[in-house]
Amino acid sequence: MEREQPWQAAAGTDREGAAGAAGTGPGDAPRGPLHGVRVVELAGIGPAPMAGMLLAELGADVVRIARPSGQVLPDLLARGKRELVVDLKQPQGVETVLGLAARADVLLEGYRPGVAERLGLGPDRVQERNPALVYGRMTGWGQYGPRATTAGHDINYLSITGALAAIGRAGGPPQVPLNLLGDFGGGSLYLVTGVLAALHHAGATGEGQVVDAAIVDGVTHLSSMIWSERHHNGWRDERGSNILDTGAPFYDVYETADGGWYAVGALEPQFYRQFTELLGAPEWGDKQHDRAGWEGMREAFAARFATRTRAAWDEVFSGTDACATPVLDWAEAEQDAHLRARDAHARTDGHTVPAPAPRFSRTPGRLAQPDPGDRDVLNDWGVEGAGEPDRVGVTGAR
Repeated sequence: MEREQPWQAAAGTDREGAAGAAGTGPGDAPRGPLHGVRVVELAGIGPAPMAGMLLAELGADVVRIARPSGQVLPDLLARGKRELVVDLKQPQGVETVLGLAARADVLLEGYRPGVAERLGLGPDRVQERNPALVYGRMTGWGQYGPRATTAGHDINYLSITGALAAIGRAGGPPQVPLNLLGDFGGGSLYLVTGVLAALHHAGATGEGQVVDAAIVDGVTHLSSMIWSERHHNGWRDERGSNILDTGAPFYDVYETADGGWYAVGALEPQFYRQFTELLGAPEWGDKQHDRAGWEGMREAFAARFATRTRAAWDEVFSGTDACATPVLDWAEAEQDAHLRARDAHARTDGHTVPAPAPRFSRTPGRLAQPDPGDRDVLNDWGVEGAGEPDRVGVTGAR
């Protein structure tokens, strides 16, 4: 029998996400470590919405402000948020958002520098209403610098940090790591980290502040270990020539007899020796760091992996310390025994979604649902004119 995770009980949902997410209205029981925190998110795409969804799954009440024109692409990161459609071209619409911000703990925006100010929702004006507000700004280039006002995407932000140039095999082009490293690693997670730190400060002092989260900053900071390796341990800038970038045969992927792939990360000597023994190549067990022999070692490892299917190798390596694992696609990952044991995925609205992370022993998060339920945001938050949507510039709600 599978063990129910704390977030499942807290959200009032089973593995299929049958119930709506709890904890969004004023009368709900506490849900998550951020229960009671109010967040206004100015709708956008990419890392800022991801940050808002993460805060919602941690228990915050996140209200997303969408524009009447909508978006060309559906925002798949809007789960767990209540939504108001507000005409920000009208003074009453801006005033409504200011009214929400006056009652909020956090405001998130992902516009180019200067756009929020032109809308009348920049940090100076918002913090006049609410000096304790944490104003989180998410951009690729940051709020200042030569590129600050220019367009870009994940691949562009990675390209100037050194990270993109470092990813790939020797002799080949840089490889694009989806948009996980920039948008969501160096972007969303650093925005959330900054917001939570600023919330702690605001709680202690009553002083809000602006969090300038730039993807180029976050990715650069994520690369701290590599910068240290360059300075102290001889890390080479040439792609595919180091231990962690496929330069080493014992940290690489190998094709199996059925066209599958197997990942090897046998870094420590004891794990490496076990790997070579289980692979059937014990003659390489004492040659791990002999760089002169790495080409022959790689060829030997590749030849061995090509003799069996991925499933057959899984029977060999499963449950060992050889640090060798199958490379699964998204659909296979959903069925992986370890991920299923941890309930790493859930079902909601007929779709598989990642479960909340990390896990909390006392204040479990909640699975963000497509429709969090209670729509009466303005009444909940006590915004003046809540019963007169036309007067406050609200054209719709979800």
